[in-house]
Amino acid sequence: MTATTKAKPTIPARSIALPIEHGSWGFLFEPLVLGMVIAPSIAAVFISLMVIGAFLLRQPLKFLLGDMRQGRTLPRTVIARRFTFWYAPLTLIGLAGILVTATPSSLLPFVAVAPLAIYLMVQDVARQSRELVPEILAAIFLSATPASMVIAAGSTWPFAISLSLIMIARLVPSIVYIRNRLNLEKGKPYSTAAPAAVHAVAIAGVAILAQYGLAPWLSVAMLGILFLRSAAGLSRFRRPTPAKVLGIWEVIYGVLMVTAVSVGYYSGL
Repeated sequence: MTATTKAKPTIPARSIALPIEHGSWGFLFEPLVLGMVIAPSIAAVFISLMVIGAFLLRQPLKFLLGDMRQGRTLPRTVIARRFTFWYAPLTLIGLAGILVTATPSSLLPFVAVAPLAIYLMVQDVARQSRELVPEILAAIFLSATPASMVIAAGSTWPFAISLSLIMIARLVPSIVYIRNRLNLEKGKPYSTAAPAAVHAVAIAGVAILAQYGLAPWLSVAMLGILFLRSAAGLSRFRRPTPAKVLGIWEVIYGVLMVTAVSVGYYSGL
């Protein structure tokens, strides 16, 4: 008689170690790259390290805190704990580097959005992080990155705040559009009015900043292109597109937005 053993379930370590939402990587790197291009400094490198560490830490911490809350230890709990201990030092090294290479005031943009981080962690533990509001708040939190880099480089607060507002104007309307576009592709209820309204507010807001010399007009033009992309993507003339392809296009639009803002600031356009 041959003994049979039950196969051990395979734990997808990648899903515990890294965010599964591909779009979240754009939310991370667009503000980072913009800040590094507009306000390069040694401190900006440490700010990037801190933000990347915190970004990576969020995923395993979600599983770790969730399992601790329910008083259980699963195979994924062990994996989450391991990655938490790997990622946490990145955040702490980045924070220490900022305090050494820049004034503490460069951390104020993150202090201002710290309540959002707490709320997002609560939503993560409750498995509600993929809802609309948490996604928008996560984008707003990451948009503090270029402001922190600008302050670290010794620039003014109005300039720092405007840079973060431009990133919010880029990311938030895109979140609203993509969610509705995916619903449309899946045959679920969707809205054309909500994405149009959010894009219009973003364009108007950045146009006001440009009028006062706090934003380049090229950024307004790029937001106009994103508005047209949203209108076309939710129209009856759209071509059915897989989610992966939509994600790739959003990365391309993100690169174009960062380029437009950077060229605009350096050229005065």
